[in-house]
Amino acid sequence: MSAPVVVAEIVRSGVIEGHHYGSLVALSADAEVDWSVGMADEPVFPRSCNKPVQALGMVRAGLDLPPDLLALSCASHSGEPFHIEGVRRILAGAGLDESALQTPPDYPLDDAAKEEVIRGGGSKTPVLMNCSGKHASMLATCVVNGWDTGNYLDVDHPLQVALAETFAELTGEKVAHVATDGCGAPLLSTSLVGLARAFRTLSVATDGPEARIAEAIRKHPENVSGTNRDELALLRAIPGAIGKAGAESCYAVALPDGRTFALKCDDGAARVRPVLMAEALRRAGVVSEPGIDGDAVAKTGELPLFGGGQQVGEIRAVF
Repeated sequence: MSAPVVVAEIVRSGVIEGHHYGSLVALSADAEVDWSVGMADEPVFPRSCNKPVQALGMVRAGLDLPPDLLALSCASHSGEPFHIEGVRRILAGAGLDESALQTPPDYPLDDAAKEEVIRGGGSKTPVLMNCSGKHASMLATCVVNGWDTGNYLDVDHPLQVALAETFAELTGEKVAHVATDGCGAPLLSTSLVGLARAFRTLSVATDGPEARIAEAIRKHPENVSGTNRDELALLRAIPGAIGKAGAESCYAVALPDGRTFALKCDDGAARVRPVLMAEALRRAGVVSEPGIDGDAVAKTGELPLFGGGQQVGEIRAVF
């Protein structure tokens, strides 16, 4: 059994004061493993990286949304006003309201949006939680099929069974572990290779539900994350790419030609996730290709460290 390896160094004032351990995999355009680091073949919980695959399962089960709302179905949104309005549109289209959501109450991820809620006298609510787009779409899928909406998070609910079947198909792996995600929904495991394989399938699709998911992400990447997020900056810098970040420092990005990258930092540090992806793309030569904004890609991977208000170091990838 392999193990995570050092993938990044924490450098302060010229001294390496710590490390991040993790695993990565890169698939070639023809779906073969081009290179990998660490535990690419071992099961992990990709957390919200699973959402585009779950959204595919919903579309296959009859969910029919316009591209902007379908992108929100894949989202860990920032809770900006346009995100919340979109979640309410999904619910209203299914004849439901916010009371049907079983997401735990939360504030928006975006600092400005959170401050606006607090200044307005608001509090944590289910609709503000970053997974509310996925949950609203799960509920809408239940309505389409006549399934119970009161227990839609149960692992043996027809909805969750259908999503697990789609997940296993796209990853090409049997689901080894099922847990409960932060939002309360079933969380399915796969390896980084399996996760990359699933994203590649979405990215290269030319028709059908798979293509609908990929095009929704491409056309509305701000709905999948938020206007101030590194994921949005990366997708805008690489035309045709799709991607999704997840908790515990998970990340998957697929290019339109089929090349795909998936990673997880072992300590779950969110700060190092974009650093690792930018380096993976650099190692693959993507940043120097025509049509790619290489400077913008590189910027997503810059993580300076400060002391006394001045930059005194950085976190740098070393794989």
